[in-house]
Amino acid sequence: MARQIPPLSGVRVFEAAARHLNFTRAAEELAMTQAAVSYQIRMIEDRLGTPLFLRTGRRVSLSPAGQRLAPLVTAAFDQLDQAFAKVRFAESGVLTISAAPGIAASWLGPRLARFQLAKPDIAVRLLATHELVDFARDEVDVGIRIGQGQWPGLRAIRMFPAEFTPMCSPAYIERKGPFADPAQLFGALRMNSDDVWWRAWFAQIGVPVPDDIDRNAIHVDSQVIEGMAAVAGEGVAMLTPRFWPYELETGRLVQIFPHVGDGGSFWLVYPEHKHGSAKVKAFREWLMAEVRAG
Repeated sequence: MARQIPPLSGVRVFEAAARHLNFTRAAEELAMTQAAVSYQIRMIEDRLGTPLFLRTGRRVSLSPAGQRLAPLVTAAFDQLDQAFAKVRFAESGVLTISAAPGIAASWLGPRLARFQLAKPDIAVRLLATHELVDFARDEVDVGIRIGQGQWPGLRAIRMFPAEFTPMCSPAYIERKGPFADPAQLFGALRMNSDDVWWRAWFAQIGVPVPDDIDRNAIHVDSQVIEGMAAVAGEGVAMLTPRFWPYELETGRLVQIFPHVGDGGSFWLVYPEHKHGSAKVKAFREWLMAEVRAG
């Protein structure tokens, strides 16, 4: 059934006049003339068939009908104000990003200060997790995922390849190397040796993986910890070169073999309905500029 609500412009005038009990003050609040306020009030009264204000000279007071209606209308406007305030805050207040710990700590995290300086009105909340966020349930605006860019219901924008290759410290090569043949890595202490990237890397260079690939392994839950352990000379880690430029440039890490595996790409993802969001747009444009800059 259709709602039988008077024009909201008139209802808004009634609410202001009822609060002030003064048509002049209501007109000032709404940037209207006093005559316009009186006209809107009369229009609602005609529609309801009963007076809402009692007029005594220059003074006005609420009629019995006005007294019943005023608190209900004010409460309804308060609810509308809260609803719109929540949307404004969600769109301009906090940008929540979900990303795997590796890219969060090694690539995105160190750059976020530049985004904050460029957009000081947008606060940033970064969730470093291996869990795939459920955008329909979790309060997350955007995510960074690894794959082929096909997630139903999500807009996916390619960032850069998800490349990986074995790395270790020069000290570890001196102790256990040199590594002339990739198969020698099966005898080395490998971080997360049963990880899919290890298997994919060996498969891409045509080296059969033994059944006991998990032998000589250290298991950690983050590429950051893997890389730090490799820098400390504890073993060999399968790392993304893009995430370790300083360590490679300074020789703290060494790429053992020239082959770099292909694990798909890193993608910026978010629900289709957030594509026009101001804060998502600002982050998307900044992020892709960072990707282009290297």
